[in-house]
Amino acid sequence: MALQIANEEQNGTTVLNPKGDVDLSSSPQLREAVLKACKGASGDVAVRLSGVDYMDSSGVATLVEGLKASQQAGKKFILLAPSASVLKVLQLSRLDSVFDIRETL
Repeated sequence: MALQIANEEQNGTTVLNPKGDVDLSSSPQLREAVLKACKGASGDVAVRLSGVDYMDSSGVATLVEGLKASQQAGKKFILLAPSASVLKVLQLSRLDSVFDIRETL
C-alpha cells in the first residue's frame, strides 16, 4: 500500500497522519513531511501512527530524526496511537522509553 500523509492542526499541534506501510521505499516521504513540520510548525509536532500497519528500521530512523529535529527547534515530538505492530517495533528497539507516546493529544 502506498504511503499517504495528511496534515492537520489540533490544539496548536501539527499532526501528521500517515496511512500505509513505512519501509525503505516510503520512509523518505515520511522523513520529508516530518522535517518540514518540525521546521515550519509554530507549535509541537505529532505523528499519528494508527494508520501504519508495518514499519521497518528506516521508518524508526525517520522518527528518531524527527525527534532530534523537533528538539533542536524547541518543540515536542509526540507519537500518537501507534498500531500494535508499530508499538512492538518501538518496544523491541527500546525506543518506547525515548519517545513521548500517547493515545490522544
